[in-house]
Amino acid sequence: MADSAETDWVSRFADEVISEAERRAPGKAIVCASGLSPSGPIHLGNLREVMTPHLVADEIRRRGLECVHLISWDDYDRFRRVPAGIDPSWADHIGKPLTSVPAPPGSRYANWAEHFKAPLVTALAELGVEYHAISQTAQYTSGAYREQILTAVRARATIDAVLSRYRSKQGDGAEEGGARGAYFPYKPYCDLCERDLTTVTNYDDETTELAYTCECGFGETVRLAEHDRGKLVWKVDWPMRWAYEGVVFEPSGVDHHSPGSAWIVGGQLVGEVFGGQQPIGPMYAFVGITGMAKMSSSKGGVPIPSDALEIMEAPLLRWLYARRKPAQSFKIAFDHEIQRLYDEWDSLGRKVAAGQAQPAELAAHRRAVSTAAGPLPVTPHPVAYRTLASVADITTGHAEQTLRILRDLDGVETLAEVRPRLDRARRWVELHLPADQRTRVRESPDQELLDSLGQAEREGLRLLADGLDDWTLEGLTALVYGVPKLQAGLPADAPATPELKTAQRAFFTLLYRLLVGRDTGPRLPTLLMAVGAGRVRKLVGA
Repeated sequence: MADSAETDWVSRFADEVISEAERRAPGKAIVCASGLSPSGPIHLGNLREVMTPHLVADEIRRRGLECVHLISWDDYDRFRRVPAGIDPSWADHIGKPLTSVPAPPGSRYANWAEHFKAPLVTALAELGVEYHAISQTAQYTSGAYREQILTAVRARATIDAVLSRYRSKQGDGAEEGGARGAYFPYKPYCDLCERDLTTVTNYDDETTELAYTCECGFGETVRLAEHDRGKLVWKVDWPMRWAYEGVVFEPSGVDHHSPGSAWIVGGQLVGEVFGGQQPIGPMYAFVGITGMAKMSSSKGGVPIPSDALEIMEAPLLRWLYARRKPAQSFKIAFDHEIQRLYDEWDSLGRKVAAGQAQPAELAAHRRAVSTAAGPLPVTPHPVAYRTLASVADITTGHAEQTLRILRDLDGVETLAEVRPRLDRARRWVELHLPADQRTRVRESPDQELLDSLGQAEREGLRLLADGLDDWTLEGLTALVYGVPKLQAGLPADAPATPELKTAQRAFFTLLYRLLVGRDTGPRLPTLLMAVGAGRVRKLVGA
């Protein structure tokens, strides 16, 4: 069992799910579920749909209980719109199942759904997410839901009555496939054009004969008891699956919890129509990206999990989802804020190692670095991310230069010690550090600037050059902060005052201008170490 001191949200949900599962189906595997539509990029907001049940299911497994995490790929959903950047001719496929739509141009995948599923499948493997995948195309076309479809059709009047409570005065028939406004919960895909632009014109409950016409002009009569080219409308499909799979835990986004939404309606239909029970279903808040508006797959250009894993290690990404309750929103950093997040993560690691972490912090850390199946890969020698990013920026990824600097900085003997974090920091510099912020060390002294300096500035540069003998990060840090103190007649341990801070800023700006031709840059001690003592002396005119 979990440590009773762990009071994090995951443990509390696991307690609740275990208790509910024992009440519903004692002795059976506990079922947690996620649902994802591969209609476009599956972004970092969608990832919360996976990570929330994953963390709960993983905690249940840690306690020695059998738990299955289902991921339902809603790949039998209709293709609704052509995303930005895709050939407008793809509009000809609107209304087809996602698995019947060609993949975007240049893709190596068989269809639209597989193209957008693939990056997430790879990311989930790196994140240590254990799950059982279900393709809704396979389920529907194999006839797996045949009895459930017939049940829903027989209960169409009951379903219609429930939906009527939420319809607007103007009527809400977006999902309804019957003629003359009659409600019908099943939508056939046309056998000719494959689209769902169909209307059910007649249905016989005794024979299950169903007649439909399509906007393309085609029409036919089929036996629903044998028909496998259609699906239940969404507000009926979801509760059907809860009952069919025996789902005990499934979260959903805030958009599913408004009156008349699929979650609210499904909660009423699951028992009355399908004889099942609604899962425990926490509402989860949106995940944002620093510097970006709310994510939307349909607009394109949104970061997906594999984008995040290019610049951060899997444990850090897991931690961002584990440490916040589902109802709390949070942001994932692709800008300089990632350096602060890594500082926070490393600080937590030190607290955990020292036995100083609070129970909830300890639980979130453990869930980030391991699963019930074992630990995730970590960087053996975790040099600060901001330092690695600075080194990668200064050296432009040159391996020998990088190793020289990291050996001087932190005693690193091989680059393998600082991987994969080094590779993530390097990718961040390549992909997300603006070009005007990239560091390019001057090849020759800025003689014009040197000639314009006053006596005090020249003296500061001389003091810096004379102090470069202590070639450690601590020594260089003390040096760059200490020169303005010496010039002010203050001891090295003098406390910072407004006047001293102003003098230090002016000195730092001068050094940056002489070394990299800008007013700012990487942390000065790291920059000095990267440039090397001889070259620093040359560039500052000493």
